[in-house]
Amino acid sequence: MSSANKQLELWKQYSETKDPSIREKLILEYSHLIKYVAGRLSIYFGSNVEYDDLVGFGVFGLIDAIDKFDINKGVKFETYASLRIRGAIIDSIREMDWVPRSLRQKNKELEKVYCEIENELGHAATDKDVADKLGISLDEFYKLLNDVNVSSMVSLEEFLEQNYEIGVEFSGSNKDDGPESYVEISEIKSILADSIDKLPDKEKTVISMYYFEELTLKEISAIMKVSESRISQLHTKAIFRLRGKLARHRTLIQS
Repeated sequence: MSSANKQLELWKQYSETKDPSIREKLILEYSHLIKYVAGRLSIYFGSNVEYDDLVGFGVFGLIDAIDKFDINKGVKFETYASLRIRGAIIDSIREMDWVPRSLRQKNKELEKVYCEIENELGHAATDKDVADKLGISLDEFYKLLNDVNVSSMVSLEEFLEQNYEIGVEFSGSNKDDGPESYVEISEIKSILADSIDKLPDKEKTVISMYYFEELTLKEISAIMKVSESRISQLHTKAIFRLRGKLARHRTLIQS
């Protein structure tokens, strides 16, 4: 029996019986999804949260997805479960509430500093530029990047799809507002594409591998032959640059 047929048979049995032993088989069948999502999210946490803890949080998301999935709706389970797993991990991290308010403030300050420096200089801010602006040493700056990773968990696709607040908000955030909203989202996508193209080479590579090739932190680290913490830093810096560009766009259209 092929893997797809085996999965379909398990789903039919579970939907009819809700047998816990069949649910266990479904959990094992789709456990690779937890490892994949946890591997993707680990780029935000560095050494702050262990990968195994992320996997543990994700198990609850997979169980929830299995219990709530309707095989008759024609939705692909892998897509549905990945969202549930991701949500369970993020909710668990938020419940831990170990990100101090001061770090959230630093997050906003970093975004503002990147925006200001790059507006002044007309090119990408160096690590030294940012550290000098903040009045800290380079070592302190790198530590800060590692610390703020968690508080910058909003990804580019989340911003575009759900209008999370990342220094920029759409006016009238309802996506059904009509052609104006469509034009604005298209414009934001255009700005993002242009901004990504202008990122420093290593940061652009990380963004490309993470968001477009959908690789995990570990995979990107192996390809670029640098540590996972270094990849995490590059990702954080790129996100701050992009968020700064979007914030500047918001300022311009309001002025």
